[in-house]
Amino acid sequence: MELNQRSLDRLVGVHADLVKVVRRAAEISAVVFIVTEGRRTRERQAQLLAKGASQTLNSRHITGHAVDLAAVVDGEVRWDWPLYYKIAAAMKQAATETGVAIVWGGDWRTFKDGPHFELDRKAYP
Repeated sequence: MELNQRSLDRLVGVHADLVKVVRRAAEISAVVFIVTEGRRTRERQAQLLAKGASQTLNSRHITGHAVDLAAVVDGEVRWDWPLYYKIAAAMKQAATETGVAIVWGGDWRTFKDGPHFELDRKAYP
């Protein structure tokens, strides 16, 4: 599958290596997905923190090192966890193929964040 124009627009300002991973994952994913967030302003991050949708003002989104993806089934955005495991599998495979180190929010021990993918801080400080 190819990313739609809205998703491509949301990748503007995102690190080129992460864009490469997202584009490849879209081609191989068993689940159709869209990009809901790419690079964010500090103001947007503060709004998300206030709503409890984030736990930090020091988000990797602000620097263009993170994206949020949403599963789409029959034209509707869905938040069922099993879908995000499939998207994560595609993202991890794409990362391996492209040699880009990523971290999935669904692998975090606390505040599991299924839609969130970021460049690994060790490789991309």
